[in-house]
Amino acid sequence: MVRSFKQRVVVALASTLAAAACGTLAGYLAGRAVTLKLAQGRLVQYATGIMGEGEASSLESRTMLATLNASPWPYCSDAELAWFRTLIFRSEYLQDAGHMRDGKIDCSATLGRETQSLGKSRPVFSQQDGSRLYRDIAPLRIDGLTVISLQLGNSYVVFNPYSQKHRDAAPMHYTLTVTGASQGQSGQLVGGSPQANERILLKDGESRLNGSLYATRCSPRFFNCVTAYMTVPEALQASRGELRAYILLGGLTGALFGLVISILYRRSRSMEPQLRRAIRADKLRMVYQPIVDLASGRIVGAETLARWTDEDGFAVGPEVFVKIAEQHWFVGGITRLVVHHALRDFGETLRSHPDFQLNVNVAAADLGDPGFPRMLEKALDEAGVLPPSLTIEITESSTAKQHVAQDAIVRLRQRGHKVHIDDFGTGYSSLSYLSDLSVDAIKIDQSFTRAIGTEAVTVGILPQILAMAEALHLQVIVEGIETLEQASYFSGTKKPVLAQGWLFGHPVPTGEFHRILAEREREAQVLVGAA
Repeated sequence: MVRSFKQRVVVALASTLAAAACGTLAGYLAGRAVTLKLAQGRLVQYATGIMGEGEASSLESRTMLATLNASPWPYCSDAELAWFRTLIFRSEYLQDAGHMRDGKIDCSATLGRETQSLGKSRPVFSQQDGSRLYRDIAPLRIDGLTVISLQLGNSYVVFNPYSQKHRDAAPMHYTLTVTGASQGQSGQLVGGSPQANERILLKDGESRLNGSLYATRCSPRFFNCVTAYMTVPEALQASRGELRAYILLGGLTGALFGLVISILYRRSRSMEPQLRRAIRADKLRMVYQPIVDLASGRIVGAETLARWTDEDGFAVGPEVFVKIAEQHWFVGGITRLVVHHALRDFGETLRSHPDFQLNVNVAAADLGDPGFPRMLEKALDEAGVLPPSLTIEITESSTAKQHVAQDAIVRLRQRGHKVHIDDFGTGYSSLSYLSDLSVDAIKIDQSFTRAIGTEAVTVGILPQILAMAEALHLQVIVEGIETLEQASYFSGTKKPVLAQGWLFGHPVPTGEFHRILAEREREAQVLVGAA
């Protein structure tokens, strides 16, 4: 009987272990299949987004070439070069424009009239309309970027067809394959070099080959296709948390119920519900980055930046979770937390130093929310802080709906708030547009700051931005200053410039910020006493 009991225990244990093993295997296989299917869907979205941006940049390039070839100015004259620079500044994708012929560049918006030989550079592809496509012409090369030059007649333009968000979408990769209509040839122009054949690279569809996933979208207008791809291990590694959940739930519930429960688990652990729970539980934390006066080096303000760590312990960037909140219409909850935390952390400082500026970022949805001004007013009253101490930052993209932005900015300024345009230079604002918006300052996007000291064409736009700000009597704040060279560039301007970046301080918690601020004030007092 003892042996029989022991046998039953052993059998039950073995059966349990076997069922758990089968369930675990089923959970793994189901999780793997779902993960790869979702990865394939992300690749389709990625390829579609890149193709759309590529078509927009190609269309803008060809439209600009037609404009250049109909130039009303003498060839390579000062007037024509100034016209080139104006056209480039107003464009979204173009980085340079000029004239080339007989194997050399005669003039351009960035090179002026300095003649440059193309050297060994030859067209990669030629089209039936006579246009020629170049890749990385030596005089026009930009560090770290692949630039495309398109020539038609004696005019050419330079552009990088895809934005930073697409180049940084790891673990997904992409490649642009171009077909030369006049020669019938094809080849990869931009991006990586996947181990795929032309059947994958030159035809719309999704496929899996040799351990990699592919999604291709071809342009109906131009002779090019975009293929997004990643290896199966990359796809599984990117979703390793979800895959572990499938395995665990499969082992506990068995093959049949494991898949159903794991899907429910996946939904409950998705980023949107997590973020909603974090907002309700006040789990977002704030850090503050110093804003300094370049002329004196004094800290004159701080920008409030939200940070979030999800329930799996992973830090999620604001560019991700704010976008999710905007897409699902609950970004106002983040804004409320930011305002209340910032006023709580800096209330005493703002009451004792009225000239200190505390900046908070608001989303496009906040501008059109009738409850937003009331929320601000109530938060300021509770903190005992006056409106001029709280500066409102709105991104350029928030001003796309001009009438909404104008009305909101007027109301905010009437209440005493200063309003700044954040990430200026990313493609929306023009001189007349800024004048209509009536803001107090612009924050130059860090992409312009990073270009200082390089051969990037964006450097040539900075003087125009500074001149525009001076003409409109706007304060200028420069983002992303990390080197003394970058700081020196802006220190030499006529109008005082404010700045923020790692050279002056990283975003830090409130306690650390106030410690740094107190140290700077003591140092300033010592210097004054010594003088």
